[in-house]
Amino acid sequence: MSVEGSAAAELEVAVGAAARGRGSLFGRLARSPSGLAGLIITVIVIMVALGGLLGLFGHDPVAQDALARLRPPSAEHWLGTDQFGRDVFVRSAVGAANSLLVAVTAVAIATVLGTAGGVLAGYFRGPGSRSVLGLSNVLFAFPPLLLALALASAFTRTWFTVAVAIAIVYLPIFVRVTRGPVLSLRETNFVRAAVVLGFGVPRILIRHVLPNLAAIVIVQVTLSLSWAVLTEAALSFLGLGTPPPAPSLGSMVLEARSLVTAAWWTMAAPGLVIVIMVVGLNLLGDGLRDALDPRLVRTRGRHDVP
Repeated sequence: MSVEGSAAAELEVAVGAAARGRGSLFGRLARSPSGLAGLIITVIVIMVALGGLLGLFGHDPVAQDALARLRPPSAEHWLGTDQFGRDVFVRSAVGAANSLLVAVTAVAIATVLGTAGGVLAGYFRGPGSRSVLGLSNVLFAFPPLLLALALASAFTRTWFTVAVAIAIVYLPIFVRVTRGPVLSLRETNFVRAAVVLGFGVPRILIRHVLPNLAAIVIVQVTLSLSWAVLTEAALSFLGLGTPPPAPSLGSMVLEARSLVTAAWWTMAAPGLVIVIMVVGLNLLGDGLRDALDPRLVRTRGRHDVP
């Protein structure tokens, strides 16, 4: 059989396996205890956050009520009120929504730019590839939180500029994560055959390279979301996150520092929400990593097929 024929057969088998893997992804994720727990936690957090944004809980997150200051948890205020009489549960729900908005935007920017940079740096040779790697090394030289602080303080403070600052911090991670696999993929038979057959570079990258990076990128996106949530909370705690009056989990923790002995719920609620969000996303990332691992997929596939 010719090189082109064997490469085509190899590609057909790989595409078929990938299609079967995608079809049973949810099933494999559901069989993973950590993945299922992470999925349930993440869905619950998103639903509560949306409920807070849509005003489904009956309280305004920014409305102040001097007569309801520092009330403990009750049927009217599920997680009590803060020093301005604002409902802590609703503010935590909206704060979670704002954190997720910043985190998703930041990771989306980092994913698109970082994946593109990693693919180009891995597939091509020359000054462009070295420039991408050099820029990644420069960004890696800074501690992530310190770099995020510097970038966030350099821009006018809005939720989008905070997202951009976090995206720049995590961009080199996606470059490194995708470049290694691309270096291996460009040496495979089906990519070499595509080059011999005269396929253009865009077609090779879109049809043969990017689909084989999907599993790696999906897992990295999930894990990066949890890091972005923590980074946004840290920036808000230091006064450089989502600007007021929009609720932010980090700023809520900051405001509650002096109240922790008299009104413990004002700090416990936003802190617990941060922990739940990060744990849920990390568990989901672990479950997706197991579900998308091609070695586990092939092993399970041999046992599943009669």
